Amino acid sequence: MTGIAGARARTACAQIAAVEGYADSLGDALAQAMAGIAVEGDILPGRPAVVAFCAEQGFVGGFSERVLDAVETNRAGRDLFLIGSRGAAIAAGRGLVPVWSAAMPSRSASLPKFADQVLGAVFAQGDLRAVSVVHTVWTRGRGHVERLALFPLVPEQGASLRAAPLANLPADELATSLGLDRLHALMTRAALRAFVAENEARMAAMAAASRQIDEELGVLEALARRMRQEAITSEIIEIASGAMAVR
Repeated sequence: MTGIAGARARTACAQIAAVEGYADSLGDALAQAMAGIAVEGDILPGRPAVVAFCAEQGFVGGFSERVLDAVETNRAGRDLFLIGSRGAAIAAGRGLVPVWSAAMPSRSASLPKFADQVLGAVFAQGDLRAVSVVHTVWTRGRGHVERLALFPLVPEQGASLRAAPLANLPADELATSLGLDRLHALMTRAALRAFVAENEARMAAMAAASRQIDEELGVLEALARRMRQEAITSEIIEIASGAMAVR
């Protein structure tokens, strides 16, 4: 179990770097495309959505509980989209009912296509809505829960100072296309980070269990030695007492 989790985590970590580079490139392109577009502050018509990445399997400690704690602190007025079968079971015990849930893929190579599935469910009603994700990030041997807003996409500072690029598409259409591509890249990155964190948490749980087993084994071995010594002492006392009675 530890070997499988380690291999999956290493593979996904290598893929995260590629996805982040792609997302950064799309971010630069989007900033240029929106240089000549006035940014409006209209409220999106759809209810805000939060996508929570919990554990797919057990033996990960409090992985799903920490994610659900972060979801519950700021869930009012938001639709919950829950990823992870184990997390869904824990959420049901808490009375959290997501509007949509799905199992986390077992292979990191399937996550880009899975991100399409998640976004399809989020925008299934056809209305634009604010989208945020809650997932665990594993750094320095421990995980911490992170919440990120993915949509609407805000252009970086200084983007308005750039000259609008030459394009064959209308500016609005180009910005929309780039924005959707970047949204997909950010959702894929969030899924990969959650995938890495779950497998790292499983390895940490396995290591902790192994240490606990070793400690318990040491205690039991010491207890066995003490009981054996007491039994030997009792036998010696009985033999000595019998010899003295014979004399």
